[in-house]
Amino acid sequence: MNNKPKYHLFKNTKYALSGLKHALKTENSFRLELFCAIFIIAGILVIDASLTYKLILLVTGILVLIVELVNSAIENVVDLVTKEFAPLAKTAKDIGSTAVMFTIILHLVCWILILWEVYA
Repeated sequence: MNNKPKYHLFKNTKYALSGLKHALKTENSFRLELFCAIFIIAGILVIDASLTYKLILLVTGILVLIVELVNSAIENVVDLVTKEFAPLAKTAKDIGSTAVMFTIILHLVCWILILWEVYA
């Protein structure tokens, strides 16, 4: 039996907004990164860089939020499976956190290289 419901644009949008609402309520890291995004967007608007560079900064900034949401989903699934300590559960959560860390590093490297190119 297929557990996958039919695709409906409005229902799927409702599910997505429900997930966003839940993340905003429960995920401190996501809220912090979303708060930082305000300053990142302001910085993108202020710097004297090409549109291509600005898009790179915007996309890598949004990527941080996306990966954080995926990490939160992984953590929720792991918590659903077991509340007790399990090495594989810890590894899954740690790898998700590593993905977030790498994405943040990528974003920071893009900022450094673009600022170096524009203002050096």
